[in-house]
Amino acid sequence: MNGPRLPEAFLQPGPSSFADFLAAQAPDLLPGRTGLPQGSAADLAPHATTIVAATFADGVVMAGDRRATMGNIIAQRDIEKVFAADEYSAVGIAGTAGLAVEMVRLFQTELEHYEKIEGNRLSMDGKANRLAALIRNNLPMAMQGLAVVPLFAGYDVRAEQGRIFSYDVTGGRYEETAFHAVGSGSMFARGALKKLYRHDLSAEQCVEVIVQALYDAADDDSATGGPDLTRRIFPVVQVISSEGGARMDDAAVAAIADRVIAGRMQRPDGPAAALGGEESAR
Repeated sequence: MNGPRLPEAFLQPGPSSFADFLAAQAPDLLPGRTGLPQGSAADLAPHATTIVAATFADGVVMAGDRRATMGNIIAQRDIEKVFAADEYSAVGIAGTAGLAVEMVRLFQTELEHYEKIEGNRLSMDGKANRLAALIRNNLPMAMQGLAVVPLFAGYDVRAEQGRIFSYDVTGGRYEETAFHAVGSGSMFARGALKKLYRHDLSAEQCVEVIVQALYDAADDDSATGGPDLTRRIFPVVQVISSEGGARMDDAAVAAIADRVIAGRMQRPDGPAAALGGEESAR
């Protein structure tokens, strides 16, 4: 006895973009298609911050703090904001947490769908452009206060280097040099990175610099969560190189965070930048 058949659309040749296929067949499943009343909806859902990325000699590191807020309330203390997009890239979310996670899942499926249809992995620029299109589709929600502004980073196999891309709410795509941060604590994180970053950092040194930057962000921004020593909650860190990407083991991140905190006990404002004779960081 024959079982139920798939709809005809699933059996026909289609586009390499899963998002385009979904828009044609089930547009209500796309992030950002939910109807909302007029006015700002910014206080209706938890918001996620802060995401930091920096390149090192052999790749790129991305990390995010673990706090989500609703106005002045801490909505969640251990949210995860950094996700593997595919084997060689990662995306970090800032903005409306629920919509951002949906967008990340769609982006992951988009990259996997392209690879299965075309038999080849998208280039780094192609991935960055696909994410820009997803952000652009969320513009109506962004105009009502539910903005999603991710940070995208990965190892470019063709160029043999780590690359970082930032976005605005309209889907504008911008390639960053050496490091970048998004979210409410980004201004303070970038200030820390400016004084600590060097182009010849090892992977572990790069992680430590990023943890220092997140610590500074949490020190000045109430929406960014610092290392939680009592609950042992530390940043999520993704390290990507020519060998692919992997989430750094929680114990390894905790060891680096403990070292950073021990240093802050002696110097609360953190390590100072070297002066004179040092090669410019950027």
